[in-house]
Amino acid sequence: MRRLPPVLLEDGCPRDLISLIRTILAACKEISFRVSQGALSGVLGSTLDENIQGETQKKLDVLSNQLLKDILLESGYVKAIASEEEEGTVAGNPEADYIVAFDPLDGSSNTDINSLVGTIFSVMRVPKEADASDPAIFLQKGEQQVAAGYVLYGPSTMLALTTGKGTRLFTLDRTHGSFLLTQDFASVPAQTQEFAINASNQRHWQAPMQQYIADLLAGKSGPRGKNFNMRWIAAMVGDVHRVLCRGGLFTYPADTKNPDKPYKLRLLYEANPMAMLIEQAGGLASTGEQRIMEIEPQQIHQRVAVILGSKDEVETCLSYHQ
Repeated sequence: MRRLPPVLLEDGCPRDLISLIRTILAACKEISFRVSQGALSGVLGSTLDENIQGETQKKLDVLSNQLLKDILLESGYVKAIASEEEEGTVAGNPEADYIVAFDPLDGSSNTDINSLVGTIFSVMRVPKEADASDPAIFLQKGEQQVAAGYVLYGPSTMLALTTGKGTRLFTLDRTHGSFLLTQDFASVPAQTQEFAINASNQRHWQAPMQQYIADLLAGKSGPRGKNFNMRWIAAMVGDVHRVLCRGGLFTYPADTKNPDKPYKLRLLYEANPMAMLIEQAGGLASTGEQRIMEIEPQQIHQRVAVILGSKDEVETCLSYHQ
């Protein structure tokens, strides 16, 4: 097993990008510790506040956001940051070359039941002359990401990372505090018999997704001619990790439950980084209408439908939407 920096240097990854990624991981190691302490450190439960998304904040949401925000802005490596927990962007070093968008604690509702949660991040480059206080610098297509990843806080703390040359998996070795490479070049199998979806929203889905899931549930006697298993962790980071490890399809489709918010997942700091990780591992990522990483963002908290995972199964799902 190799430590993180040598692996990135072998890929020709710029040293300043390596330093930025190491800064993100320093915060994630602290978040991992706080999550693992749970009730012992009094960080479980909700605050009395809502974030910009209209969601009740968990104590660990606030703590995780502050840790990432402070360490990134103090590092000098970022021109600005954007977070799920911040209404707008926050300016950093005007001379820096990178911006970072992140979901500080995806699946935070799982913290109270000791289930999977994680941090998702996206790194993009910006010109030095760009205005650090202008949110428009974040409105870049996912194709322009220079790095993307997540840190999963589970039985072990794991990092999935891509800098555009494949997706690698690392595990945090707590004996000396480094992320060690444990899977070089993850590969998502093209075919699968496993899918993940929030089935409680079934009655609100659009007709193509209704029919697709119905055909999966019909099993061997249905039009697909094989049985499928459904899995749902209620944290995108956990469901996508399963897809990276053994294949599958993950989707959070459009629904009519709330006409003002037909989509659940945020483009910049959830859909785009996960799409890059999946595509770099041989999978596909789409909204049902277009490739996720080709979307031109209109705002930093923009939401989109997500269908990603095993190539053949995603293509089958998309055929229902055509």
